[in-house]
Parts: sequence; structure tokens; C-alpha cells
Amino acid sequence: MKRAAWLLLSLVIAYTLSAYVVLPAFWTHYEHQQGLAELPMVTRTAQDIPGDPINVGLVGDNQDLLCAMHAAGWYPADPVTLKTSVEIVGSVLLDRPYRDAPVSNLYYLGRREDLAFEKPDGRSPDRRHHVRLWKVLELGEEKRPVWLGAATFDRSVGISHYTGAVTHHIDADVDAERQFLADDLETAAMVQAKYQVTGVGPTLAGRNGGGDRYYTDGEVWLLRLVEACRKQSGPATVIPSPAATEIKDRIWQAVAGAIRQ
Repeated sequence: MKRAAWLLLSLVIAYTLSAYVVLPAFWTHYEHQQGLAELPMVTRTAQDIPGDPINVGLVGDNQDLLCAMHAAGWYPADPVTLKTSVEIVGSVLLDRPYRDAPVSNLYYLGRREDLAFEKPDGRSPDRRHHVRLWKVLELGEEKRPVWLGAATFDRSVGISHYTGAVTHHIDADVDAERQFLADDLETAAMVQAKYQVTGVGPTLAGRNGGGDRYYTDGEVWLLRLVEACRKQSGPATVIPSPAATEIKDRIWQAVAGAIRQ
């Protein structure tokens, strides 16, 4: 019994060290953008509930960002006002698109988003791609501003699981929305290079501020935008991640594929 107890204790200790210390440290990497190492990677709601995970980043100044998003077919979201609130209710009731509808505020580093963009999905106002962005570094490793964002896909309108308020429910696969935004920007020839830094870490059963489930590989893809709207002449350069991260990503792709099925 004593040997069994010691064995069980050893297994618990080994698991704890592996799951909470060794593997997270092994997969954590900020070598391409050191200034992000101390930042949280989850947004918060106005009630301080954990919100959408940070999953995308852009490198460039305000004009680079605005030009790139416009070229990719994404629209700046209207501010939340009484007028825009009435308009979005009308668009839902009449089932007509509202391409620059307001998005609810989320908070990161103590402030609401600096910019928000969206792209309609079909004619229904219930469904839209959107991203909120915060400027987090005035000068990153490339001597250009760095923005972090939370990109999610609104799949329907419903009631928050936490507060009962009317809200959009997001699709659980936030990695797919990150890829959708990246693909749009690359197709528009607005991306010079792209690379990963560590985000929230691999997550199978995350919950956002409305109680919606999400899953993610836990990485943030940073996209270095072109300057002065000069289109990239060829494919974006992919800057590799550490070997351990790439192995983890391959394992995660198999896991995520099973979840999607």
C-alpha cells in the first residue's frame, strides 16, 4: 500500500510538472516579438469576465492597417450608439446585411478596442466575420507598431449564457477565423511576412464573455503588413517557429480535425 501510494504521488507530481510547467515553457516562444512576452492573451468584458482569446496580430502603422483591411474587403465597424443599435436591430428583423454594424466592446490592457473591422457572411446580419484590434507596442522588433487582435466568427444572434443579454454567438473554431482573415489579407497582397508567437496556449474547452465555447491551438499569427499600400509582389514569407512548437501544431491539427468532424 505504501509503495502504491508513493507511485500514485509520483505520477501526480510528474503530471503536474509536465502539464503546468515543462510543456507550457517548452512551447512558449516570443523570439520574433520579444515585447509581447509579458502581455495577457485573453480579452475581458465590461464585467471583467474573460472574453475572446487573442489570436492574431498585425505589424504596421494606422495607415498601413487601414489600407490593408480595406484592400482585403473588411469594413470599419460603426461605434455603438442609439442610432446604430436601432439599425442593427432593424437589419436583424428585416434580415438584411449591415456591413459596418457595431460590435460590442471588449477590453484589453484596461481599454476597449482601438479599431474593429468586419465582413458580412451572406445576407444575414446574424453571421459576420469580425476582429477587434489593440495597439500594444509603438515599436516592435521591426521598428513598427504592433497590434494584437481577437478574430471570431459570429454564427447567430442569441442570449448570453452568463448575463442573459442579447449577443452574437461565436463559432467555436477561432483558429479558422484567424486563418480567414490572414487569407484575405494575403490574397490582397497586403502581407510581407508572417510568424507565430505564443497566445493562450492549446485550449479545448475555452469560454468567452458570452459563455460560448471555443478551441484553439493557442498561437497568435502576426502578419507584417506592406508599407504605404505597396502590394507584395510574391507570397508572404513564413518565418518558422521553434521545432517544439511546430511538432505541437501538427499534433493539434489532428486533434482539431477530429473535433470539427
